[in-house]
Amino acid sequence: MPVIKYPRIRDPLFYEWDRKAQKCGLRHTVYAVNGDQYTGEWLDNLKHGKGTQIWKNTGAIYSGDWKFGKRDGYGSYSIPDPVTKEYRRVYTGLWENDRRGGQGVFFYPNGECYEGEWSNGLRSGWGKMQYKDGSVYEGQWLEDQHNGQGVLRLPNGNRYEGGWKDGKKHGPGKYFYLDKGQQLEGIWVADIPKCGVLVDFGRENAPAPTQYPLPEIELHDPAGVLAEARAMFDDSHN
Repeated sequence: MPVIKYPRIRDPLFYEWDRKAQKCGLRHTVYAVNGDQYTGEWLDNLKHGKGTQIWKNTGAIYSGDWKFGKRDGYGSYSIPDPVTKEYRRVYTGLWENDRRGGQGVFFYPNGECYEGEWSNGLRSGWGKMQYKDGSVYEGQWLEDQHNGQGVLRLPNGNRYEGGWKDGKKHGPGKYFYLDKGQQLEGIWVADIPKCGVLVDFGRENAPAPTQYPLPEIELHDPAGVLAEARAMFDDSHN
C-alpha cells in the first residue's frame, strides 16, 4: 500500500518575522522612527523593567524603572544645559503612570528645590520648598500650592505657622516677627490677618525692636477671644 505524504502546513512567513521582531527581555539600543532611543528591558513589546530613554528633540534622559511602556517606579530625569550642554538633574524620585508620583526631589532652573510628595506630576502631600530668595516652606501641599498646615520661614528669620489655602495664609495661625520681637496670633483669610492679638515676643533680644513696647491691653480672656474667632471662622467655612 503506497504511503501518502502530505506537505507540512507552515505558518505564513510574516508570523515568523513578527515573532522575531517582538521585543522581550533585555535588548540593546532600539531606535524609534522619530530618533528617540531606548536601552533596557522589554515585556510584550513594551518598555518594562530597568531602562534608559533619550529623547532626540530635547536631549532629555530618563534612567530608571518602566512599567508597560511608562515611567513607573524609581528614576532620574535630566536635561542638557542650553549653554554648556552638560546635563542638569531635574527630578529624582518615584514615578506613577509616566508622571511624578510619590516621594521625590525636583530641581528648578532658578536654583529652587522641592523635596517631598507628588501626585499626578504636582506637589501634593507633605513637602519642603526652598525658594530663591532664601525663604523655606515646609508643610502640606495640594496641586502645587500650600494647602493645609505649614510653616513659612523668611530670610530675615520671621516665620508664619498655621493654615494655608490655595497658596495663601488662611485660617488660624501665628506670625513671629523675630526681627521686631513681636508675635501675632489670629485668623487669616487669603493672606490678610482679619483679627488677632499682637504681643511682644522676645523683644529684648530682637535685632530691630520697635521703639516702644506694646501697651498691655487688659482682656478678661484673650484665649477665649481667639477661640471664639476660630469657631466663627470654622462655621463660615463649613
